Amino acid sequence: MTIQEQEHIKQKGYKEAMHYIANAKDYLQKAGIDEDDRYKSKKYVRTACGTAYLGVLEALNTYLRLKNPDVVKSKEPKTIDFYRRNLAKENRKVLSSLNTVYTFLHIDGYYQGVLEMMAIKIGFQRAQEIIDLIKPAGVAQ
Repeated sequence: MTIQEQEHIKQKGYKEAMHYIANAKDYLQKAGIDEDDRYKSKKYVRTACGTAYLGVLEALNTYLRLKNPDVVKSKEPKTIDFYRRNLAKENRKVLSSLNTVYTFLHIDGYYQGVLEMMAIKIGFQRAQEIIDLIKPAGVAQ
């Protein structure tokens, strides 16, 4: 794969992942915050967390495609175990961030409807770290 092809893949994946994150942040804004630094609306928090998690999966698919194109093309279902197994081979720091995102955004935020602002904030920070792995050259912070 040429450098130009890699950059094209990064641009496409990064743009899509950031689109998810931007939408997720919009949903969080709609959730509102109470006087105890908790979100008010479980519906909007769940939607935001699920959307952010999908953005992370887009970024991870791009990242893994760049590292080993055959992995992402496989017929194996893309479960959390798929991502954990492949990231354990490639990048343990990213694996750690994924575990945080999976717990705070996917399980706590999306499934459980946790309204703790700090937990969701940490999940979003780790999500952005993962997405930034595929940031194309020349893209501003």
